[in-house]
Amino acid sequence: MGDTQDWTAAPGAAERARSVPAAAWSCAVTADGVREEYAGAHSVTEEGAVRLAVPDDSALFGAVLCAPRQEPAALLEFADVAPVPVRHRIRARLFLSGRLVPSGGALVLHPDRVVLRRPTGAVVIEPDEFAAARPDPLAGAEARLLTHLADAHPDAVQRLTRLVRPESLHAAIRVVPLAVDRHGLTLRVERTRAHGDVRLPFHTPADDVAQLTERVHALLAQAAAAGCPRALQRQRADGDG
Repeated sequence: MGDTQDWTAAPGAAERARSVPAAAWSCAVTADGVREEYAGAHSVTEEGAVRLAVPDDSALFGAVLCAPRQEPAALLEFADVAPVPVRHRIRARLFLSGRLVPSGGALVLHPDRVVLRRPTGAVVIEPDEFAAARPDPLAGAEARLLTHLADAHPDAVQRLTRLVRPESLHAAIRVVPLAVDRHGLTLRVERTRAHGDVRLPFHTPADDVAQLTERVHALLAQAAAAGCPRALQRQRADGDG
């Protein structure tokens, strides 16, 4: 596994951490010996607190009500899953710990510890920094955008590989879109037993889907002026044989 192409113009750790729950559909909660998973039950406030709309008869709600002062220590875990099927599909995990407090029919956690774990390692983020950060504006639309790009425009993905250094495409058998944010597009280069990720930065950040479309078209225009990767040409020739 590796990436021989420099990563540039990427979101900071706090922004990345805020983007994970903004895009995730589910989360796992552990509190007072109880572990449950909830789908579509969480939201994050402007201040970075997590609200959980859980049933009154859930084991978690019971643990909160039975805990001293009704504020048990809790751990929330979110998985950042690549929308397009790839090896090692978990791109990151976010862990938030603090105390669960009942509020307005929901449970609220104000994180006092934030850890973002990525393949490159874990990063501890200060709670104040997490609270001040904002999720990537494309986080909620990323899954739809990437699956559409992979399913409906594989030719465009192929053209974008012209922007990848040849050594990053060595022995490649498949290239698919792995991630997109306001700063750039990430491609996963898969090989028989390994893979690498390549970052294609935008010329300027995209704050919405319309701007993203323009940024991708700009990348395709750059690719049109570049030569076709020899490695992929050999693969097509081998496949035709």
